[in-house]
Amino acid sequence: MTATLTPPRPVDTRPPKLLTKKRKRGAPGQGGREAWMLVLPAMIPVLLFSVYPLVQGILLGFTDSKAGLDVVTSFNGVDNYVRLASNELFWNSFRIGLIWAFGVTILQFFASLGLALLLNLDLKLRGVARTLALVPWAMPPVVIAIMWRLMLNPNSGPINQSLRALGLPGDVNWLGDFSTALPVVIIVGVWAGMPQTTITLLAGLQNVPAELHEAASIDGAGVWKRFWHVTLPALRTIIVSITTLDLIWNFNSFALVFVLTAGGPGGKTMLPMLFAYNEAFRYGNFGYAAAMGNVMVIVIAIFLFVYLRSQARSRLS
Repeated sequence: MTATLTPPRPVDTRPPKLLTKKRKRGAPGQGGREAWMLVLPAMIPVLLFSVYPLVQGILLGFTDSKAGLDVVTSFNGVDNYVRLASNELFWNSFRIGLIWAFGVTILQFFASLGLALLLNLDLKLRGVARTLALVPWAMPPVVIAIMWRLMLNPNSGPINQSLRALGLPGDVNWLGDFSTALPVVIIVGVWAGMPQTTITLLAGLQNVPAELHEAASIDGAGVWKRFWHVTLPALRTIIVSITTLDLIWNFNSFALVFVLTAGGPGGKTMLPMLFAYNEAFRYGNFGYAAAMGNVMVIVIAIFLFVYLRSQARSRLS
């Protein structure tokens, strides 16, 4: 009797299957809808109070809208812009606006950088000094303008009184003289805008690693070389960002210069914002003033493009 040998059963060498529970997935696009529901409450005010007025202003620039009751508004194409191209007074105000914006921004940066370096030192009463540096930021532009008008008063202002006490000419009409009005307004703009620039630069200085300064000092670098080769490169991104934003804010300035000089004397401080304001609310040419605003929006968009591009480059680097 012969025994029948059965072949051995093959061994399963495959890894055991993991028992995993299938997660329930929502319908396609459900996550996107939930995200939009979360963003919508924040977007509604932006759309209503920023985007909608901007679109309305752009469209108004292509009409002949004027002030008055029962005045028919019609579309006039690019007539406002053709008329604006030959308006020498507006382009002169545009030139003054660029001088004002760049002048305030540049002086503001250097003054704020010096103040930030001073406040970054380990000095006594440093906290009090930092608090005092924020005082102009807490004051509305109208209050700042009224305060400086009182100080610059040619008859009773403390500035002229101090000059007379020192034996210097103390009868200067700072805001009424053609040669001094714009420089004085620029100085006031620098004083009013320094706090935010100072605080931003001070925050950047405090984030510069101390090890970099120590290594440069060991290599024999003096104070100036450490500032030029260590501090400034570390602040490059912040400097580009804050100066671009300052340029946009200063170009958009209205209240400070309006209360100080209202564009005078003789249009020497007539910024484009003031020019458009007078055209709209003094002469009632809403469509023409909106066209001026559209030109200024283009300029601001260029500044904003430079800012966003610098931000993108800093993220990539």
